[in-house]
Amino acid sequence: MNRLITTIGLCAMFTSAHAADYAVVHAGQLLAKPGSAVAENQTVVIKDGRVERVAAGFLDAQAIGANSNDNVTVHDLSDYFVMPGLIDGHVHITHENNPNGRLDRVQMSGADLAMSGAGFAHKTLMAGFTTVRDVGAGSSDAIFALREGIKRGDVVGSRIYASGATISVTGGHGDGTQGYTDEIGHILHSKGVCDGAGECRKAVRDQVRRGADHIKLTATGGVLSNTAAGLEQQFFDDELEAIMDSAHAMGRRVTAHAHGVQGINAALAAGVDSIEHGTYLDNESIRLFKKNDAFLVPTILAGVTVAEWANDPNSHLLPPQRAKAKEVGPTMLDMARRAHKGGVKIAFGTDSGVSQHGVNAREFGLLVDAGMTPMEAIHAATVNGAANLDKSDVLGTVEPGKYGDLVAVKGDPLSDIKELEDIDFVMKEGVAYKMQ
Repeated sequence: MNRLITTIGLCAMFTSAHAADYAVVHAGQLLAKPGSAVAENQTVVIKDGRVERVAAGFLDAQAIGANSNDNVTVHDLSDYFVMPGLIDGHVHITHENNPNGRLDRVQMSGADLAMSGAGFAHKTLMAGFTTVRDVGAGSSDAIFALREGIKRGDVVGSRIYASGATISVTGGHGDGTQGYTDEIGHILHSKGVCDGAGECRKAVRDQVRRGADHIKLTATGGVLSNTAAGLEQQFFDDELEAIMDSAHAMGRRVTAHAHGVQGINAALAAGVDSIEHGTYLDNESIRLFKKNDAFLVPTILAGVTVAEWANDPNSHLLPPQRAKAKEVGPTMLDMARRAHKGGVKIAFGTDSGVSQHGVNAREFGLLVDAGMTPMEAIHAATVNGAANLDKSDVLGTVEPGKYGDLVAVKGDPLSDIKELEDIDFVMKEGVAYKMQ
């Protein structure tokens, strides 16, 4: 791709006015609004990180209206399929599951986790995911510092919207102290752990105080918590209502980790905005999803990953984890198929951190296996991904006023969705970070 970029040094004779930064992208095929038709031979003009306009034909540097002291870079993607930057709505960006995971929790500081997260955020960006939603970090300090470092430009990585500490019951999925001595457990205790409606309100408000963009709770047990506590509802209904009411009153959306159907339906009835996983949803769940206009983030890749571990006798899973992984993993593809067939809105999410960072696009093929068309799968990772974050004003499509986030591939992902597993070009806010 060495011919893709031409930098135009428009004569800087006049330096009194602010010099704007223009990125001009010549797209052979442009899917500006996933769900709508692909247009051929289009120019995307990005000014100071935001899309200024999309025009037919290939405009040259002089035709975009730049001043003489502006910086203009032209990217020739005339042989490529161009689309909005991708959004992964479920990651754990500061860590990645490994055999030393339990030891890492007591050896790695928040600073260590932030450094690891910087590497994972870079891998994720290079995979075409310009935005991610982090739904629970081992260290709130780490995720918030990483989010701000990327925002400032100190670190190159995906844009992060972060929840901070997960809201969980004592001993539940998200507590994370199971199996440690009381002395170590006390040190590892999360401020997101709460019991009773009053404590839950305080836990939510504390995460908002820390800077959480959204609130994540664990409505049911989970696969990788080291406890044989099952996969069903763990919060009581009044606690769920307290979490939703507190978060919504402070302008934060709420998402719930939920496997068991009772917990899924209880969270939906309480007003949750999205469900992560949704493994055992039923017809009542589908009705509640549609009634409440809530999203499902199915994370099929996580199910595939833990099923592979469960069937490997040498994997690092502990006995409670292995038993739950064998139960949950194989069911998630069928769950996504039933939800899609039932008309549930699906937003793309992988649970990367369980699976490896940087292979997020494997989820596309799994969504297609679950019955979605390639266009629907892309829509889930763009338009629906933005809506799930409540960021449709700046993300999800290539339109004026939105972030200049673009990805490109040589082939046609509408014919072969696996083209997205090898992204050739990545641009975030008008800056090209990957050009093959």
